[in-house]
Amino acid sequence: MSTPTPALLPDEGMARVRRKKDFRHMERVDGRMLNILQGLELHANVFSPDEQQKIVACVLDLQDQGRRGRLRERTYSEPRKWMRGKGRATIQFGCCYNYAADRDGNPPGIVRDEAVDPLPPLLAAMARRLVLWRLLPPACVPDSCIVNVYDVDDCIPPHVDHHDFLRPFCTASFLAEAPILFGKEMRVVAPGEFSAAASIPLPVGSVLVLNGNGADVAKHCVPAVPAKRISITFRKMDASKVPYGFRPDPLLQSLAAAAVRPPMTAASAPPNRAAWEQSNGEAAKHATPQAQQQQPAAPLYQAAAARAGQTQSQSPGGGVPFSLSTDEFPALGASPASGRRPGRR
Repeated sequence: MSTPTPALLPDEGMARVRRKKDFRHMERVDGRMLNILQGLELHANVFSPDEQQKIVACVLDLQDQGRRGRLRERTYSEPRKWMRGKGRATIQFGCCYNYAADRDGNPPGIVRDEAVDPLPPLLAAMARRLVLWRLLPPACVPDSCIVNVYDVDDCIPPHVDHHDFLRPFCTASFLAEAPILFGKEMRVVAPGEFSAAASIPLPVGSVLVLNGNGADVAKHCVPAVPAKRISITFRKMDASKVPYGFRPDPLLQSLAAAAVRPPMTAASAPPNRAAWEQSNGEAAKHATPQAQQQQPAAPLYQAAAARAGQTQSQSPGGGVPFSLSTDEFPALGASPASGRRPGRR
């Protein structure tokens, strides 16, 4: 019998996260001065180097499937590279999103009658972590995402994310650090180069949360990158814009359902963890190895491992596999159970 995958404990995960949310740049908007970066939060070290390696491998595998025509037609797109700043590959999951009006006359936004592939297990597991680690609120459990694969000189031009998606949303960065630019107004300096009021570096393994003025007042863009880079943007669709026939991921749906439960009071709180887990639908997974095996596993390398003939209990490197726990975690800034302060190792 295979050994159950251990949970990623707060000491081993959340303790490494560094958060910055005091971004500030004042610009005149409609006759008054506003901090256009209000609402931005940068969380560094959300994904460890080992996790990053597995995420990147899975994304590149998905890109290979897209190039081979094994994904739905609108899931994968890779325009022809004809000049600097053009040609970024995109992989959409959960919904088909138009950046501009398409040949069928659909306007920018979610195309409700167009189907794309659902969130793969690796992306659903990442989205789950973002909520359990309090980077995104339970009211914004992601149900869609877009993966951007940049080659050298690829970029994303200035834009404000469509309001078919709720706020906040977030983007995770991998392979190479790159700046993201913000400004109420931007101008094109050269192909793939833009002039903007503010620049924020995005370290590998980090997650940038966009909300408030940072999501709705300021435009943002990523200028031509000097090295290959991957970003994964997670968003929740407005309920009125969800594609016809859309089926949410069960694990992510359970997180969203938990958000609307009545708050637990001291009088109603279960006396121990096992009772708490049972009352929240967790099936007391820590009680026995058999109970652990019944929990749905979502390792990020699952798709690639399956094609390589590996089991879920064995990582590609032969060690402990990368697994995202279904446990609840304390809010960022709270002290872990071991007594060590967050941010110290």
